[in-house]
Order: sequence, then structure tokens, then C-alpha cells
Amino acid sequence: MPIIEPHAAGAVVAVKVVPGASRRRIVGPLGERLKVTVRRPPEKGAANRAVAAMLAKSLAVRVSDVELLRGGARPQKQFLVRGLGPDEVRRRLGLT
Repeated sequence: MPIIEPHAAGAVVAVKVVPGASRRRIVGPLGERLKVTVRRPPEKGAANRAVAAMLAKSLAVRVSDVELLRGGARPQKQFLVRGLGPDEVRRRLGLT
């Protein structure tokens, strides 16, 4: 699976999350996933919410437009970005 795939509602971003990191940032491609580090711990969805907020800010969309699709309790996750196609997501993340 590529890092970013088309979806009927927008684009799906495959992410590898590193919770409890010293810095929060989008590191960049790591194989077929986008590596993201967050300070929040992997407890009660805190890290997932932090990743969604970071993706929303980086993509200039509302947090409500970023939804966790798969991987709630795993480091490998998929987030749906509503309203943006794969090419626009790549461009906004600097992956082109």
C-alpha cells in the first residue's frame, strides 16, 4: 500500500506513530508509511488525537476532517483526510 491512497471521501494516509517521543513532528516517509512522532502517550486514544490534530494542521484542514480508520491500538494506522485528493495531500505534506 502506498503512503497515500484515494478514497471516495478524500485520501487515506498510512502512518507509523511513535507515541511518547520527545518531539512532535512529521518525520517523513518510512517505507510505505508516514512516520509521525507525538509527545502524547498511547493511552485512551491520546496519541491518535494528537496525530489527527497534527495532520489537520499540516494539511490546513479542520481536525474533524481527519478520521482514524484503522489501527486504533497499533503503531500502524490509517487516517482518512476528507475533502482532499491524494495529490493535494502529497503536495501539502511535501511528499511530491
